[in-house]
Amino acid sequence: MSAYLMPSDILLPDFETVNGTAFATIACDQFTSDPAYWQSLDARVGDAPSTLRLILPEAFLNETEERVPQIHEQMEHYMRKLLKKHPNSMIYLERTLSDGKVRRGLVGMIDLENYDYAATSTSLIRPTEATVPERIPPRLAVRRGAVLELPHVMLLVDDPEKTVIEPLAERRESLETVYDFPLIPGSGAVWGALVDSVGLGRVQMALERLLKPSRIAERYGEGAAPLLFAVGDGNHSLAVAKANYEEIKAARGEAAKCDPARYALVEVVNLHDPALQFEPIYRVMTGVDPDEVLAALQEYSFSLHGTCPAQQARFLSAKRRGTIHFEKPSAQLTVETLQQFIDKYLAEHPGAEVDYIHGSRTVEALSAKENTVGFLFSGMAKDDLFRTVIREGSLPRKTFSMGHAEDKRFYLECRRIK
Repeated sequence: MSAYLMPSDILLPDFETVNGTAFATIACDQFTSDPAYWQSLDARVGDAPSTLRLILPEAFLNETEERVPQIHEQMEHYMRKLLKKHPNSMIYLERTLSDGKVRRGLVGMIDLENYDYAATSTSLIRPTEATVPERIPPRLAVRRGAVLELPHVMLLVDDPEKTVIEPLAERRESLETVYDFPLIPGSGAVWGALVDSVGLGRVQMALERLLKPSRIAERYGEGAAPLLFAVGDGNHSLAVAKANYEEIKAARGEAAKCDPARYALVEVVNLHDPALQFEPIYRVMTGVDPDEVLAALQEYSFSLHGTCPAQQARFLSAKRRGTIHFEKPSAQLTVETLQQFIDKYLAEHPGAEVDYIHGSRTVEALSAKENTVGFLFSGMAKDDLFRTVIREGSLPRKTFSMGHAEDKRFYLECRRIK
């Protein structure tokens, strides 16, 4: 039996003596345009042990050279003085979100040999959105010299029968709790327990069943390349882990297969967890003449001769609003049809820009400004994610969001990678 999600030697502090609320930190790619958030968090944490000292918030990428040595030094210190090993472990966790809903997850280790972040990947673990190469180097600078990894990667598993994670919820009272504390105000709480040997065996058997050829054919069509895990959050962090491993392979050859960097710690969440919500990410173009954009968009819509079902998007500007129809799109999703137009328009019009916006009210407000046009459209249904990725490869950047920033995965568990 192959192990597609493996136990790992998970490192955690003793939360009897360490303040969990201070220790856990939101993902580094949140609040990237709000340094004040991170400065406030720094003041809140103070001298308490915190994963904040082990990461590089992307709001401070311009300070990479200065911060990375400090991060590596803190990792060494925490590993020697603070972290306790839980050998050969998985953690079943329940994350209470800001709205009170509970999202269930499973922390374990994946083999990076099963992952490829290329847009046309057919590996068992694939990205859901295009990887931006420019976002890899700063994070790679952190990982190259790091002795620890901290996951904010969230992988999705398409398990409508709820066979992998949910059975652990039914046995939660029999599991050994390893953390249980509130997160910073507005971000809910987290509880986690070690998965016992019975649970570990059942997880592996459930994953094996999801990969049966008959099931793959039934859900995704004959000839579909099996997809077990789709990257929901942390796409670039996982890409960095892969890039680092490939560097080690190039340097060490066959010996790299035994290197701990071959693996990555992740959280797996069921795509069909009721607490997991998909929200569309809208587009707002700025620095443009809205009438010119809409005329070009109309011409673009007439040029499409695909075979996908008809689509439509609402447009909004200071003077106009209405609906644009794409009768014969070649892309499965409205957001992809629209993004192809936007990318081409930006390339041909220096000074034009696009913003990726959460929430229709924000789009309404921004689109009322001069030289701005916004677009609203229906989002992708959760059930379509795996099927679309299998058929079309990676989705356009910023296709969907899984909830608010405050509800993203927090850094908490650690693993030694060197």
